[in-house]
Amino acid sequence: MSRILSSLPYPVIQAPMAFAHDTALPLAVCRAGGLGSLACAAYAPDTLEAALHTMNTQAQGRPYNANFFAHRTPQASAAQQQAWLDALQPFFAEFGLTAQDIPAGGGRRPFDETALRLVEQYRPPVVSFHFGLPPAGMLARVKQTGAEIWASATTVAEARFLEAAGADAVIAQGWEAGGHRGWFLNHDAGGQSGLFALLPALVRAVKLPVIAAGGIADAQTVRAARCLGAAAVQAGTAFLLADEALAKPEHRAALQAAQPEDTAVTNLFSGGAARGITNRFMREAGPSNPAALPFPLAGAAASALRAAAEARGSYGFTPFWAGQNASRCTPGSAAQIVSRLAAGWD
Repeated sequence: MSRILSSLPYPVIQAPMAFAHDTALPLAVCRAGGLGSLACAAYAPDTLEAALHTMNTQAQGRPYNANFFAHRTPQASAAQQQAWLDALQPFFAEFGLTAQDIPAGGGRRPFDETALRLVEQYRPPVVSFHFGLPPAGMLARVKQTGAEIWASATTVAEARFLEAAGADAVIAQGWEAGGHRGWFLNHDAGGQSGLFALLPALVRAVKLPVIAAGGIADAQTVRAARCLGAAAVQAGTAFLLADEALAKPEHRAALQAAQPEDTAVTNLFSGGAARGITNRFMREAGPSNPAALPFPLAGAAASALRAAAEARGSYGFTPFWAGQNASRCTPGSAAQIVSRLAAGWD
């Protein structure tokens, strides 16, 4: 059993959600007896150091999770870049954008030497990864800090890979989960399972504690996950409605109105598959467009389009990440949400 999970008053984990929160939400979850997660992939090195310092000084000895992306940044050919621009051209023309308006850079940063040095300096109790694991040498250095290593799995094969590589816990990410898919061995959507098929399969397949993620919205879903062998639950969409989250009012309203069929998995916003509420961009360009650059390269052009649309008061190009159980989530403080979820564990 994980020593971190054993130490929690409540086996409730707030999912890391890039740009949807700062340190306030994970700290509030920690104070309420759950495990707060810092979405480290959203930070530049200097701001990440400040965030880790805040977590260390204000968590007051309570454990927290520092989450990183473990992808390898790809290269895109000139032909791929042109195909993506061609796909976006009708929208760019509508908002007066050109290729020169696309910000430079490779998008979200993977776990690298800079992030590793910060982990070694600040020693978060849990270091978790999305999109697999970093190279073995880097992973060994993380383990030397005393951190537990957690990582997302969307299939039995991924869970077994993580166990063999030295992970301490596996996060079973069901197909209904909001945000980016953590898949890393096979990107075939046809091979993905809902949580309540995936979870018991992973519990049987590995000896590690398995954390249930995807559709965890209320006490009933927590109770079901526990019955299927979960060692803890992780909720993301539920915490988007927390007072301490940074979700826009428009996003919050959409979450409470969305039905399961109102979400879709799309690659338009980053190049990676991610579930969100269907909007104009997804309807007219996808939702999964073969011209989208690979993750995370598509995000630069998509962010330029999003900013231009929002400047005109339109959120039709803004990703409203959401799981399929969004309508079961209710607003409140982080502490209230932790308490509501934890009630299903009794």
